[in-house]
Amino acid sequence: MPRDKFSHVSTWVFDLDNTLYPPSMRLFDQIEVRMTNYVMSQLRVDQHEADRLRRHYWKSYGTTLSGLMREHSIDPLPYLHDVHDIDFSVLKPDHILASRIHALPGRKIVYTNGSAPYAERVLQARGFEGLFEAIYGVEHADFHPKPEARAFETVFEKARVNPWTSAMFEDDPRNLAVPHAMGMKTVLVGETPENAAHIHHHTTDLASFLGEIG
Repeated sequence: MPRDKFSHVSTWVFDLDNTLYPPSMRLFDQIEVRMTNYVMSQLRVDQHEADRLRRHYWKSYGTTLSGLMREHSIDPLPYLHDVHDIDFSVLKPDHILASRIHALPGRKIVYTNGSAPYAERVLQARGFEGLFEAIYGVEHADFHPKPEARAFETVFEKARVNPWTSAMFEDDPRNLAVPHAMGMKTVLVGETPENAAHIHHHTTDLASFLGEIG
């Protein structure tokens, strides 16, 4: 039973985008448009090239921001403010998921490659205020993104996370490799990975899954 597999867990770490809300709400589509526009503006390239660079940086460095910082010395703070200036009304409250998160025993935190202020607005729109002890954004990882090991190490040290008594929920399979290596229980939310060696559990319905282990 899934519940038995999580009996040791006292800290629950959740990614944000496409994890605490479903991809069908299309929130990240807005962010991708703003990322492309930001790349066009800062690097003086056309839309086609900006889209290519955005995807290339995400694949190579974990996030578009990380690629822009490493290859073009882009200031991360204006970037984060700009790309997260979006319409949050597409998000709907999820009272069932909220109750399932609330029922989990122990600490609950959010760790996202976005910014903490952005995460706070997402959680508010989803009706998740007060459910999490803390929210950690890429700024808390010194702008090192998941899936880099030093990003997890930095945030988990600040959050006092003991990997051996913790679980990580993510929509990106890449971002579960390091938590798995650190000793965390890993749960992929969404797509089925080609290589699942570092993924202990997979679900397409987070609320139902938490109901089985809460």
